[in-house]
Amino acid sequence: MESTSLTVAVEEHLAKARASSSGRAASTLHGGHQHDLRQTLIALVEGNSLNEHESPDEATLQVLHGQVRLRAGDESWEGGEGDYLVIPPARHDLTALSDAAVLLTVATRA
Repeated sequence: MESTSLTVAVEEHLAKARASSSGRAASTLHGGHQHDLRQTLIALVEGNSLNEHESPDEATLQVLHGQVRLRAGDESWEGGEGDYLVIPPARHDLTALSDAAVLLTVATRA
């Protein structure tokens, strides 16, 4: 059984994002080719974003720290620590409204 402290991981990733010229840091906490589920911790410094990209078949976003905005077409959602969103199956982007960390969960079945 594996265990990870999300609190510690968030602090580490935010420190990496603040030190990075891209203003972001990410790592996969669970997943890979042998799994149908992938969970990625993403940290973004305020004002930085993940530019518009395709949506996987099924994905969710949980805000672990800070505030973010997810836009998909004409729809926009803002969430803060503890908020959870089922990501719509459309192109979308994610912007940090403050220094933020999110847990992205994606179903990766082929």
